[in-house]
Amino acid sequence: MADDLRVGILGYGIGGRVFHAPLVAATPGLTPAVITTSGNAAQARADHPGAEVVPGADALFERAGDLDLVVVSTPNRTHVPLALRAIEAGLPVVVDKPFAPTAAEAERVVDAANAAGVGLTVFQNRRLDSDFLTVRKVLDSGRLGEVFRFESRYDRWVPKPKDNWREFGDPAEAGGLLYDLGAHIVDQALQLFGPVTRVYAEVDRRRDGVQVDDDVFVALHHANGVRSHLWATALAGTQNPRFRVLGNRATFTKYGLDVQEPQIKAGLRPGDAGWGTEPAGDAGKLGVGPEVETVPTEVGRYEQFYAQVRDALRGEGGFPVDPASSVAALRVIEAAHRSGVEGTVVEL
Repeated sequence: MADDLRVGILGYGIGGRVFHAPLVAATPGLTPAVITTSGNAAQARADHPGAEVVPGADALFERAGDLDLVVVSTPNRTHVPLALRAIEAGLPVVVDKPFAPTAAEAERVVDAANAAGVGLTVFQNRRLDSDFLTVRKVLDSGRLGEVFRFESRYDRWVPKPKDNWREFGDPAEAGGLLYDLGAHIVDQALQLFGPVTRVYAEVDRRRDGVQVDDDVFVALHHANGVRSHLWATALAGTQNPRFRVLGNRATFTKYGLDVQEPQIKAGLRPGDAGWGTEPAGDAGKLGVGPEVETVPTEVGRYEQFYAQVRDALRGEGGFPVDPASSVAALRVIEAAHRSGVEGTVVEL
C-alpha cells in the first residue's frame, strides 16, 4: 500500500527467504520494497511480485531515499559493513544474528547508530519461540521455587558438512554452531537469568572434514547464582529435552522444537490457522516425581518482532531487541571459544 513503510532486504538465502521477507510481508504497515540476491532472483520475484529485485547492496543503497528500513540478512562477515552503510545512509536497520563476528565490531555498529541517531535492532527471533515463551511463563509462575539450573539443547542431525559459509573455517565468517545456534541459546539464557560472571566450554569438531565447531557445550555461571548448561550439536540422532529447568520445589521439562520456521517453509503465515502452535504431545511437564502436570505450550509469536519494528519507526515504541544485549551475548560466545581452546574457565 502507498502508505506502507518500505523495507529493503539484503540477502535472499534462508534468512531473507524464510524469515525476514515473509514476516515483513505479513506485517500490516510494512512492505518488502527492494530485495537483493545473487542467485535467487526468480524465487524472490515469485514470492514477492511487488518488490524490486536487484543483484546487490550497491543497487539497494542507490534507492535509499525510497526506503524506511534495511534488513541485513547476508553472510555473517558482511553484517558489520552493511549495517554501517545503512546507518551512514540514515536508514534504521535490522541485523540478523549473530550481530557481528566479534563483540568489538558489534559495539562499533552500536556506537555508529547512536551517534547518527538511527534505529538499530538485532533479529533475536527465538525470544519469541513457543517453547521459550513457555519457559518464561513457568518461571513467572514461581512454581519452580528458587531456580538453580537451566538446561537448553538445540540438537540437529546433519552428519555431512554443508558447502556454505556457515561451515567455512575463516574466523571472519563467524561460522560454526557456537555462533549459529549459540547466538540463540546464549541469548535466551541471558534473557532469563541475566549477566554471566564465568564461562566454561567444550567446543569440538566431530564430523569428517569439518572446518568449524559442530558439537558444543557451554556452562554459564550467572551473577545471580543460576547455572546455565547449554548444548548444540550436528550429531544428535535421537530427541533430547529442549529445555529442563530445575528449582528447589519442582522441575520443568519440555521436548520438541518451535514450529514457526517449518511452518513458514510450508507456506503458513501469521494469522493462519495453527500458526505457532506446537503439537499437543510436545507440551512440557511440571512437578516432582509422579506428581506432574502438563503445561500447555504458548503460541509462537515471530510476528511481534516486525510489528514492534513498525511501531518504533512510527515513533510509537522502542525497537524489539536492544543491540547491547546481543553485544553481551557475543562476549559470552567469545569467552566460550577461548575456554574451549584453552580448557579453562574464563572470567567475565
